[in-house]
Amino acid sequence: MGMTITEKILAAHSGHETVVPGQIVDSDVDIALGNDITAPIAISRFAEAGADKVFDTKKVVLVPDHFAPNKDIASANQAKVMRNFAKNQKIENYFEVGRMGIEHALLPERNLTLPGDVIIGADSHTCTYGALGAFSTGVGSTDLAATMITGKIWFRVPESMKFIFRGVKKNRFISGKDLILYVIGKIGVSGALYRAMEFTGPMIDDASMDDRFALANMAVEAGAKNGIMKPDWKTEEFMNSQEISPGRDFTQYESDEDALYHSVYEFDGDDIDLQVAYPHLPSNTRPVSEATDVTIDQVVIGSCTNGRFHDLKVAEEILRGNKVAPGVRMIVIPATQKIYMRAMKEGLIETFIDAGAVVSTPTCGPCLGGHMGILAAGERCVATTNRNFIGRMGDPKSEVYLAGPAVAAASAITGVITDPTQVVTA
Repeated sequence: MGMTITEKILAAHSGHETVVPGQIVDSDVDIALGNDITAPIAISRFAEAGADKVFDTKKVVLVPDHFAPNKDIASANQAKVMRNFAKNQKIENYFEVGRMGIEHALLPERNLTLPGDVIIGADSHTCTYGALGAFSTGVGSTDLAATMITGKIWFRVPESMKFIFRGVKKNRFISGKDLILYVIGKIGVSGALYRAMEFTGPMIDDASMDDRFALANMAVEAGAKNGIMKPDWKTEEFMNSQEISPGRDFTQYESDEDALYHSVYEFDGDDIDLQVAYPHLPSNTRPVSEATDVTIDQVVIGSCTNGRFHDLKVAEEILRGNKVAPGVRMIVIPATQKIYMRAMKEGLIETFIDAGAVVSTPTCGPCLGGHMGILAAGERCVATTNRNFIGRMGDPKSEVYLAGPAVAAASAITGVITDPTQVVTA
């Protein structure tokens, strides 16, 4: 019997010829990631264990991105713990403010995350790297500490679910964000609990890498252990286009035709509209056409889900020649310095500022209710972020509506949740 792409990667990293769902394996790890919230806890556990050195100074990656630039004394102290640890351990991949970016956009940009890798991160959206054909998943800070010491971690091999997207997009504004919101709306926030979500089909083949990253990024919002898709020529083109070449060998895997799946879902592009997830779950989705008369106070375009260049470009095309509605605050956050620079060179930043938006240095900031866009009681925000739980972006009585960059930009112009085809031609 064949294996899925997830099973093949875990088999290769645990020294087995084959693995099956439910099997416990000890896996080698290619990248172990921490940020300014989770790494300080891991560093404390590292010290408590009596460890002296990380397993590999190239494979431990530390990125201050959640409360960075530091918003207060507490966050400054957390960042200092990570900074000092990186210095003392001679960790090569520590990215300070000015060179950093939102971790799940920064690491692929620097070719640190590669096809066939096993990647763990003390951040739930580590599943993003499945877009490259890697097995990547979020873990707790204690697990990160153990991995930093040993270079290994144990997994229960997950069952795989296959999601086949046939046909083509109904219009050019539909993105990877819409595809994953549509899926989560169908199966629920526990619909893929501790399973691998494998995405395939013509619409995935046609999708840009930015859309693939957004799709994999939110697999965890369905409860998945990981999201994944097979690498192809677009994956190779993405890696080859980066300024830094991959620093190690990698293997590209794909699922066998006779691999077994827990379940298989098939979707058609004709059925998938632009999506909006209403409060307070990512599964509370509906087509944008059904989102009528929802007035908003704020729009956020950014995050590890939708802060990439293509996301900004879509928003800029809609905003060009328009103004942000009176009474609406619009915050644009490029996910990395490289993306920020390209957006500046190509005139996107000027368009955003002319329209009345503010543009921030790369940060997770408002996504987790940290800074750079906290909501007051009773306020509503359309955000390209990945979660809309109660109090996620501020006051528990505020509301977050999740959408792709096109819906977010169009809504900023009108002051109500809006289908972008009503603002510009699709």
